[in-house]
Amino acid sequence: MLIVRDNISIAELKIMSAETFGDLVKAVVDVRRRIIAVGGDLHSDEEALLLEDGSSQHDLWGINLYPQFEDERRIEFDSVINIRPGQGNRSRGVDDTEIREAIRSIVGEMVIP
Repeated sequence: MLIVRDNISIAELKIMSAETFGDLVKAVVDVRRRIIAVGGDLHSDEEALLLEDGSSQHDLWGINLYPQFEDERRIEFDSVINIRPGQGNRSRGVDDTEIREAIRSIVGEMVIP
């Protein structure tokens, strides 16, 4: 597992996916700090890593990255850590469109060819 503070290449994500789930890499995005934890077996592992690094639970959202895709299929908004009725998110997805767009922006900036 690692925290991406600058960028990570598609090639690196493909290696990670091959070593774990085959076609995806689990990731947790801190939308306030604009960093991403990748490479864990569970989103909760990456969440814990970011919390230890100073992130706030409120800002962390779990996604799956599919490095083989170059379009909207690259990001899947699906994680148990996203279920937060107290924040108005009652699904495994990310219900708030502004948060989804922030995640897309962060991933777009940090995941490079």
